[in-house]
Amino acid sequence: MNRREHLKLTAAAALAASAFPMSAAHARSNGISIDHARSALIFIEFQNEWLAPDAPLNRLMEDRRQFDDAVRNAALIVEAARRTGFPVVHAGLSLVNDPGYALFGGGKTQSGLRGAIPKAGTWRDPQRVAFPEPFTPRAGEFVIAGRSGASVLTNSNLDAFLRNNRIDQIFLLGFALHVCVESTMRHAHDLGYDVTVISDAAPAFTGEQRDHVLAHVIHHFGRDLTTAQLLQEIERTHA
Repeated sequence: MNRREHLKLTAAAALAASAFPMSAAHARSNGISIDHARSALIFIEFQNEWLAPDAPLNRLMEDRRQFDDAVRNAALIVEAARRTGFPVVHAGLSLVNDPGYALFGGGKTQSGLRGAIPKAGTWRDPQRVAFPEPFTPRAGEFVIAGRSGASVLTNSNLDAFLRNNRIDQIFLLGFALHVCVESTMRHAHDLGYDVTVISDAAPAFTGEQRDHVLAHVIHHFGRDLTTAQLLQEIERTHA
């Protein structure tokens, strides 16, 4: 990233911070405090299946402003994480080596995503499952493998990675809030993790879906922060 790009990101972060009156100190008073040594940011499906304009999943995002804002916010977060040494996990999905969707029984007579994914033909094109910039994994960033469910913890090596590194505080962002992010949040909660969802970096398809999850679901399994609040806390604990 060149100096001009860094300045643009910094300016955007400052603008985002001014839009949210809750300070990092206020966030900490509500039980949110980040320990870098025990924390990780989990980027869920920041892949071309969602991010490429011509991708089928991209077209599911009816609320385009919500989607665009989330991608910009996620770019701010990954830049801050890399600059401060905050652990980054890339939780993608790839069925490149299973083009017939044998994992899901070929999609035949399968309900939910097990039927929908084979019908849509997603997650098996090498270009579509790639992580575009700025979300391309860097050296030292963990990329999960083995995932087979809506939760990125299902049958993947993520739980082993987190436990072996004594990480019990996780921050979720990505696609989509009411599907894989919510599934991961519920799963992680039941495994004993302290879970925070970055609310403006995890878009749903519509504003109504997003509002429902934020108002009626998240508080049962964790908490939520905005990008501005997260960046403030990352900078505070890194200082």
